[in-house]
Amino acid sequence: MEKIDYKKQLSEFYGAKVGKPVTVKVPKINYLMIDGHGDPNKSKQYVDAIQTLYAVAYTIKFMVKKELGKDFGVMPLEGLWWTEKMADFKVDDKSNWQWTAMIMQPDFITKEMFERAVKQATEKKNPVSIEKIRFEAYDEGRSAQVIYVGPYSGEGPTIMKLHEYIIGQGGKLDGTNKHHHEIYLGDPRRTDPSKLKTIIRQPY
Repeated sequence: MEKIDYKKQLSEFYGAKVGKPVTVKVPKINYLMIDGHGDPNKSKQYVDAIQTLYAVAYTIKFMVKKELGKDFGVMPLEGLWWTEKMADFKVDDKSNWQWTAMIMQPDFITKEMFERAVKQATEKKNPVSIEKIRFEAYDEGRSAQVIYVGPYSGEGPTIMKLHEYIIGQGGKLDGTNKHHHEIYLGDPRRTDPSKLKTIIRQPY
């Protein structure tokens, strides 16, 4: 059974050049999502959300393999980050951040499959945030993105560079529903912080 690698199939959106912003047109994509707020480095709510997302994501993966004869790699963790007033969005103070933790799902995954997976995950593991998870399409459209390499705490200059690129393209940063988006290509539990790769994306 061939294993589908969606990071390769969707390489335009799950890859970029280090330090060099580019513009992409992101299609509508389905995700598992959980919302929350507060500093992710200090929030048990964020840890619980991630554990729940992966529990359901892997349940879906094995369900698909068994029922449809398809195998695919679970996609990396992603996050939308914002504040009620974007002027208050500061990398060095995340206490007032709002967030959505999420994992991309292949286009053949249905709401019915998601609901069955949630039921199975609840019966087997009963993750803390299982009642908060949802299956939803997210449509970003035109966005700028760049790869940042290093610890999450050092993203500030790269984010500024991305914003300058957007303004240079005639774009605006209105902060309404166009949230700061990060895709975590490395596992912070196993990777040296200096080598962590993160795609930073901003719709405009």
